[in-house]
Amino acid sequence: MINSSEVFQTIDMFDRQNLDIRTITMGISLLDCADISQKAACRKIYDKICRRAEKLVSTGQSIEKEFGIPIVNKRVSVTPISLVASASDCTDYVPFAQALDNAAKAVGINFIGGFSALVQKGFTQSDRKLIASIPEALAATDLVCSSVNVGSTKAGINMDAVAEMGRVIKKTADLTADTFGFGCAKLVIFANAVEDNPFMAGAFHGVGEPECVINVGISGPGVVHHALRQVKGQPFDVVAETIKKTAFRITRMGQLVAREASARLDVPFGIVDLSLAPTPAIGDSVARILEEMGLEVCGTHGTTAALALLNDAVKKGGVMASNHVGGLSGAFIPVSEDEGMIAAARQGALQLDKLEAMTCVCSVGLDMIAVPGDTSAETLSAIIADEAAIGMVNAKTTAVRLIPAPGKKVGDMIEFGGLLGSAPVMPVHPFSSAAFVQRGGRIPAPMQSLKN
Repeated sequence: MINSSEVFQTIDMFDRQNLDIRTITMGISLLDCADISQKAACRKIYDKICRRAEKLVSTGQSIEKEFGIPIVNKRVSVTPISLVASASDCTDYVPFAQALDNAAKAVGINFIGGFSALVQKGFTQSDRKLIASIPEALAATDLVCSSVNVGSTKAGINMDAVAEMGRVIKKTADLTADTFGFGCAKLVIFANAVEDNPFMAGAFHGVGEPECVINVGISGPGVVHHALRQVKGQPFDVVAETIKKTAFRITRMGQLVAREASARLDVPFGIVDLSLAPTPAIGDSVARILEEMGLEVCGTHGTTAALALLNDAVKKGGVMASNHVGGLSGAFIPVSEDEGMIAAARQGALQLDKLEAMTCVCSVGLDMIAVPGDTSAETLSAIIADEAAIGMVNAKTTAVRLIPAPGKKVGDMIEFGGLLGSAPVMPVHPFSSAAFVQRGGRIPAPMQSLKN
């Protein structure tokens, strides 16, 4: 039985604590759009997305209005295009990205993900074509997001792909130099990528997914921060229990929206991703949650332990609220998208090395981090390799979204606007990793992979 106190608490979460549904993401299989003719395949892709997602935005808006729940983004994820395009008689996959972009604009969504390739164990010819097309594709489109999976616990790390992605990031930054390398904000390099992630830029619709599905990504750092202010000075047992209860309430709300969208669109409900996804808004920061636990500033000693507690408690609360928790589910630490992270980085309290340590215990990885524009491709690749190794050994999803901002140096600020926020350019190590990256080949899978 819901009492009046719970109703008022939920209203307060929306009105004063920045709670929202971050995204309703419709996953769409494009496997049946493959065609030997690139032109025909692109036409099929456009038509299918427009047909399936025609009512996605209007449905989200009606749910917002009826339930009073803010839904920030409506998005689409599709089958990795390297699979769909493999039948086509072409060498350039940019037209596929343009077909995705045109469809996204036609249905009115915010982003579309799936200009992707899965190369953790090696490349197909189609994978190579897609990866080579990424820089131009991201420069030529507005709403398309791209991802490449370069490693996994089962397969190890494809170091040839890691080396190539460093070069791809550099080229993407150069082609979007007029917007401080904004194209790189739409490109994620994964290890252990998941098939049902509703969040951009890494979302794609995996081959094990249904024909069409609704996945919902919730948020709520502000709600957790507010809850912790009520238990100031209490032991960590109390802190963990408070976060669990808060995550439970947030997830129940997310599941309500997911099931309602599923029913109205006549599309199966997939998962609720209960990740705490911050924004640049004051009061909507993961870093401020960690500081509420007693840290003077995010990045100081104790930060990794605090983040581990937060991530674990969020997951425990979420799985009690829904039978279908998936995606990434935990706490995100995107520097440019988190007001507290930005402040900590500008103070020098938060550096790449500390962020890397934090990714061992949270969702995803080194996210939305600006580095000097003259950072070498090999250094970018080495950062990717480090993060992939964390994911591989710990059997968790990790990712890198780096932005080498052309013409910018350490200490400069770059502005992206909206949810992508702003980022201080952070230093990288001055010592070379080139010889390491140039070895190529594969880093073998760890012992943890032998579970059959």
